[in-house]
Amino acid sequence: MDLGIREKKAIVCASSRGIGKGCALALAEAGCEIVINGRDKKVLEATAEEIAGKTGASVTPVPADVSTPEGQAALLKACPEPDILVNNNGGPPFRDFRELDRTAMIEGVTMNMITPIELIQAVVDPMCARGFGRIVNITSLSVKMPIAGLDLSSAARAGLTAFLAGVARTVAHHNVTINGLLPGMIDTDRLRSGMPRFAKLQNKTVEQVAAERAAEIPAGRFGTAEEMGQMCAFLCSARAGYITGQNILVDGGRYNSSI
Repeated sequence: MDLGIREKKAIVCASSRGIGKGCALALAEAGCEIVINGRDKKVLEATAEEIAGKTGASVTPVPADVSTPEGQAALLKACPEPDILVNNNGGPPFRDFRELDRTAMIEGVTMNMITPIELIQAVVDPMCARGFGRIVNITSLSVKMPIAGLDLSSAARAGLTAFLAGVARTVAHHNVTINGLLPGMIDTDRLRSGMPRFAKLQNKTVEQVAAERAAEIPAGRFGTAEEMGQMCAFLCSARAGYITGQNILVDGGRYNSSI
């Protein structure tokens, strides 16, 4: 399917690896000009070369922490008026809520709520003026199904979801859409990185922990960054102009609900 976004300009945050990389690759395959972002310059540049090599797309790497004003300014300097914005960022690490102090809580809310709102503020009016804009926020299954130990991440992302629910309705008549993607267990470095800790606590192998987690999912497996990317690209497409204010689960059926 031609997604109708060839030559559109896209910023994809936190896209040197994992879900963000999957989104950047899918948008490049659709013909977009991509600005990608990450904090590890070496990894980021390798990702830019890989995506450009696979797709022939224009890919500009911007090494920066998107949670900082300086990082956001660098992204917007590289792409002052994007047609597409994919908000993505790492979340606070697994931690008992009793261990969270004020500084940690403010940092978590900044990463997963304030930062995407600030970027949307910067790009949404030019999108409205041009009559086209697609904003996708990568949040988490935990918005709907809280996960103990990820309380700060869940709360910040849920706050973003509630904040943007009203905003999305105010710009829809300009052909600007704002939607959320809620990944479940996606097979990324982030997912795998926590498994050794649980394996040690449960006196199991990492392979056993992975198999048990996969068995909890009706699909019987983890999702892939490529699957996330393809869904993101569709929401960013010209074909998805009548979808806005929605939060779409990509979780293999793990969240058990009829609606």
